[in-house]
This record gives sequence, C-alpha cells and structure tokens, in this order.
Amino acid sequence: MAAARFLVSGKVQGVFFRASTREQALELGLSGHAINLDDGRVEVVAEGAGEAVEALASWLRHGPPMARVEGVERSDCEECRVPGFSIG
Repeated sequence: MAAARFLVSGKVQGVFFRASTREQALELGLSGHAINLDDGRVEVVAEGAGEAVEALASWLRHGPPMARVEGVERSDCEECRVPGFSIG
C-alpha cells in the first residue's frame, strides 16, 4: 500500500480537475480526496497500490483537457488514510 499527497498548480480550479481526478482515482482503485486550496492549487491525496498511485501521479501532470498544469509537488505520507475518494 502506498500513499502520497500532491499539490497541483496552474489552471486547475474551475476546469473539472477535481471531478476528473476522482474518476481517474476510482478507475485505479485508489482512495483519497481532491480539494481546492485558497491559493489556487488543488491538493490530491491518493492511497492504494503503488503502481496505481504512480499512474495517478502521471495523469496529474496534465489533468483533464481544460486544465493547464504548471507544477506538481509530491510528498509520500503514511498518515494520509482516507476512505473512499471525495472532492471538496
């Protein structure tokens, strides 16, 4: 089991980034969340199989079609236990 926290910057709010991230995560069997931050970034926490977390990490680098991702910061975590996958 792997868990990671991602901070995604760029044009990532108001472009269906969180909903698209949730779809990707659920397809990959991941739990976690995607939430808008006050500074314009989106925080994504993902937990599941290591290869699934890596697949989501790769997807986050470009996001959905209307997004313009400028950066993705990643930190691995052990305290990211989140059931299901929520957006907020």
